[in-house]
Amino acid sequence: QVQLEESGGGLVQAGGSLRLSCAVPGRTFSSYAMGWFRQAPGKEREFVAAINWNSGRTYYADSVKGRFTMSRDNAQNTVYLQMNNLKPEDTAVYYCAASETMMATRDLWAYNYWGQGTQVTVSS
Repeated sequence: QVQLEESGGGLVQAGGSLRLSCAVPGRTFSSYAMGWFRQAPGKEREFVAAINWNSGRTYYADSVKGRFTMSRDNAQNTVYLQMNNLKPEDTAVYYCAASETMMATRDLWAYNYWGQGTQVTVSS
């Protein structure tokens, strides 16, 4: 079983920044594509960003493009989501996910392992 450990959530004012981290202990981290998803109260879980196993390609939801940056450090078994210019509509629980497909994908069903989530709250 692969465990994903998110951190970095919190409360921030609109226009502020946060950096989420997701640690994936184990020797197989570099073989996974990684993704970030979010779920706001009363809404379905939605795609935010994804990155290939070798950082060769990233994808972003249109709503975060230009504001969020996803990266990974395979030596540290960690993936990051830098979130800048945050908006109240970014408020949600953010989930890290790992896919055995190795290739970044927006499809929620393609992810095999999920973290517990970290709360991000953006005040206006």
